[in-house]
Amino acid sequence: MDNAHTDVSLAAGGEAVALPVRLRASWRRSETYGLTPEEMRPVFTGSVDTGSLLYECGHEVLKGLRATLANEPVSMMITDHEGLVLCRLSDDASIDRSLDRVHLAPGFYFAESNAGTNGLGLALADRAPSLVRAEEHFCAGLRGYTCAAAPVLDPVTGQVAGTVNLTTWSDSSSQLLLALAQATAGSTTALMLARGSGRRVRPLPRGEVFRVYADGTEGYDDAERPLSAAWRQCLGTARAALAEGRVVAVVGEPGAGRTALVSAARRPAAPRERVLSARPPAPDDIRAWLTLWTPELAKDDTCVIVSRVDTLPAWAAAELAGLFARVRRTGEDARPRMQPFALTASDWSAIPPELTPLVDTVIEVPPLRNRPDDVMPLARHFARRHRGHEVTFTPAAVRALTSYEWPENVRQLRRVVRAAASRADLVDARHLPAEVFTGARCRLSRLQELERDEIVRCLTEPGTTMAEVAERLGMSRATLYRKTARYGIDVPGRGVSRARAHGPPDGPAAVERVSGVDS
Repeated sequence: MDNAHTDVSLAAGGEAVALPVRLRASWRRSETYGLTPEEMRPVFTGSVDTGSLLYECGHEVLKGLRATLANEPVSMMITDHEGLVLCRLSDDASIDRSLDRVHLAPGFYFAESNAGTNGLGLALADRAPSLVRAEEHFCAGLRGYTCAAAPVLDPVTGQVAGTVNLTTWSDSSSQLLLALAQATAGSTTALMLARGSGRRVRPLPRGEVFRVYADGTEGYDDAERPLSAAWRQCLGTARAALAEGRVVAVVGEPGAGRTALVSAARRPAAPRERVLSARPPAPDDIRAWLTLWTPELAKDDTCVIVSRVDTLPAWAAAELAGLFARVRRTGEDARPRMQPFALTASDWSAIPPELTPLVDTVIEVPPLRNRPDDVMPLARHFARRHRGHEVTFTPAAVRALTSYEWPENVRQLRRVVRAAASRADLVDARHLPAEVFTGARCRLSRLQELERDEIVRCLTEPGTTMAEVAERLGMSRATLYRKTARYGIDVPGRGVSRARAHGPPDGPAAVERVSGVDS
């Protein structure tokens, strides 16, 4: 993505430079880092992780690109997510010598905080493909180059793993360079996926703006439902902070109930208030997303919960900081008023620095695995909402649900319970998906997932012995035990667990019952 939007003039170092909005924001950040056009501060680390999947795949893709661009004055680089240059390939000795003089070389950090506005630094800050031409660089030492960079996304987490950066002389073609950087970044992600045992790629964020109703976006904020002490403590802290007119940021793992906590905390004081949740989309769609919901901040009866602010491009965070500062309600009234916005993020340290000065209170929501007392109240609620009537869970299902670690938190619990409740009014262990019974830490291929699911299906059949399961699956008992260990399969209370699945017990008395229903 080129640096679109309205051009403005910015004076720096005695020169007037016309800059698009993203570059203007980057120049301002460069100034806040204490840099000047005459000074860069690239940091040398002395070591590069050449064993990472990013390095392995990125280096291989760049070698192919190098053969395509033989004798072209283009230097090709892979950096990590902090701007550390991992490798640099080129067939042009003159551009390599020139880049060495400005320290754009392996082992050096070249993020915005080190080198001011530059292609790879802007791509990392805004999480978007970026092109920085000649005079658009903040530091004068880089103005002899044009740099095109594109983020490399981790194929599993969807987070920025690093960048592909292509640098050439300032008078060379630029648009083609940016397209080439984007294609190379995409090829690197694809190769990382192929060598990472074929796990599915996480889709790009769609971006959403929706109203949070009393039931809550996570189905989670019904204050009348008896939830754990940890949740009630977070809720009490949020209500007290909001009542004092403080700006609240809720942090925690995705799906833990961050948005729902804010909604539940506001409802007693403002039961008729409209609560909107705004989740950022992919970087290319941020402008339209902002246009959609920012006017709502001016309405007295509306609160906007801006979710996942740690995923915002830096320019958007700066723009929001200015907007929030203008709409923030002051304490001039005799009675404090709740603020018209709140924030959520994965961690306090991940909140963009432009937004942190606005935050008065930070509340951390524990993950669901640390709140086992919340699992069954939520499970019953999700099932009731999905079916329209009460749904019962057997003791075996309860044990399975409460012993699972829920890596995706409440969002995963809701998905699992809805699927199980669609199959029966009395939910048993056999109605639950295989993921609830497994704890394998290695990545599984699609074929391995199918095998694991079939083993779990057989193990959760009522009244089934291990010998019967092995016969049904066409394998020996020893093989069945080895596979339950490999896949981390654990059927609570039925003798098949990660701790014991190293081999069959000795002796003829070792015929186990693995019924999914309690007698």
